[in-house]
Amino acid sequence: MAHTVDKGEIMDQVKQQIAVANAQELLTQMTTKCFKKCINKPGTSLDASEQKCVSLCMDRFMDSWNLISRTYGQRLQREQSKM
Repeated sequence: MAHTVDKGEIMDQVKQQIAVANAQELLTQMTTKCFKKCINKPGTSLDASEQKCVSLCMDRFMDSWNLISRTYGQRLQREQSKM
């Protein structure tokens, strides 16, 4: 007897894997960009100005990411409703 595959279940798994990959990419990009922007002389710890810079940089990066994600999601919904 052949095992039937639920396409919806497979799509959910793919979406979950894409979400994890996107989160990993976000963290990598944010770390790289904020490190380059804020840490001029890497050492064993961050001074107060570096900590503040990294914190603000990460906040701005997350705000931008969320705006882009929301806009992209709305665009996908509009395009799906046209189909």
